Amino acid sequence: MSQHAETAHPDLLTVGIPTHWYNLAAELDAPIPPHLHPGTREPVTPADLAPLFASGLIAQEVSTEAYIPIPEPVREIYAMWRPAPLIRARRFEQALNTGARIYVKYEGVSPVGSHKTNSAVAQAYYNSLDGVRKLTTETGAGQWGSALSFAGAQFGIDVEVWQVRASYDSKPYRGYLMRTYGGTVHPSPSTLTEAGRAILAKTPNTTGSLGMAVSEAVEVAAADPDTRYALGSVLNHVVLHQTVIGQEAVEQLAAVEPGGADVVFGCAGGGSNLAGLAFPFLREKIHGRSNPRVVAAEPSACPSITQGEYRYDHGDVAGLTPLLKMHTLGMDFVPDPIHAGGLRYHGMAPALSHTVELGLVQGVAIGQHEAFTAGIQFARSQGIVPAPEATHAIAAAAAHVADDPTEQVVVIGLSGHGQLDLPAYAEFLDGNF
Repeated sequence: MSQHAETAHPDLLTVGIPTHWYNLAAELDAPIPPHLHPGTREPVTPADLAPLFASGLIAQEVSTEAYIPIPEPVREIYAMWRPAPLIRARRFEQALNTGARIYVKYEGVSPVGSHKTNSAVAQAYYNSLDGVRKLTTETGAGQWGSALSFAGAQFGIDVEVWQVRASYDSKPYRGYLMRTYGGTVHPSPSTLTEAGRAILAKTPNTTGSLGMAVSEAVEVAAADPDTRYALGSVLNHVVLHQTVIGQEAVEQLAAVEPGGADVVFGCAGGGSNLAGLAFPFLREKIHGRSNPRVVAAEPSACPSITQGEYRYDHGDVAGLTPLLKMHTLGMDFVPDPIHAGGLRYHGMAPALSHTVELGLVQGVAIGQHEAFTAGIQFARSQGIVPAPEATHAIAAAAAHVADDPTEQVVVIGLSGHGQLDLPAYAEFLDGNF
């Protein structure tokens, strides 16, 4: 769905910007279980979702089309940083002393330094078509909050963000970035909402969670007809928007590895980053063009795939969202305040959870020390400081090639850079975890 590859440097591969998003759900034999209304437990309707989401996004949430055109205004903004490079990580290969050929799909080139902008721009665009004046959202590490603030600025939409308190306190530069783009940011739980006040009354010293922040953002959006809610992961339309990552990567890799990838690694919290990278590779598997394994690297502090249950659950603490069929640790689960704030979510995207159940994706839990050890090794060999979230995928890939010495093609999703996460690296280097 994009232009032919043009290789300017043997280790830096690029292609054209995709013209369509890819919807894996349309090509699976078993459909993704529908979202349910929390009151009736019947499948949600477009009318049920209308108070929260733009009409164009609701249509995408339930679409059965394999390819959905990317509107030209969205592609024009994508062109500010897309296509993102696929990089042969030769120096990292040497550091690992492996015969594997390792490629990194690097999303840190976006304006906010992560993959989150891919969906933020699309969501802001569709909300602008509906005349929405304000968007509310949650954020963990702050990558999504800064991405939506950037996107809101492109379409003249105000953005209000509830950031998980642990990350709000430990990652102040993310908040500065949101404010620079015009967004407003609050620590969550806050005293600004009924949900926040109830949580603080029960656990006044809580470090917060994404589920809590979702409750606050949804509450504010639902109460104002001029305001809508934007989610940074989990839902089908967010996964859809992220497939620009994998579509580019498949085509970039084909220019140098005709057999495609053997293994694809991505970090997984809510699931949109990994799904966006992996689903186009699974398309290649479904159509018999290659046969990759896909590995979801999640934090051992919040292991929804490897230790959670596959069942219906709310996406937030207050129970305001639809019921989602997903791998979940429970809506009340509050993970330890690890530095990979973007992975501290109790549930996994229904679309990604479904592929796990179908045997197309497997999960692996990575500890924080192991993740940062790999991140440091990658930074010192390859030069890019990975976001703490992405270090989980790097660690999983490093462990895999150490256990399997065969020659193979490995693709790692590097979801963003860690330039605003250096205090976390300092804690690691100082031996504090």
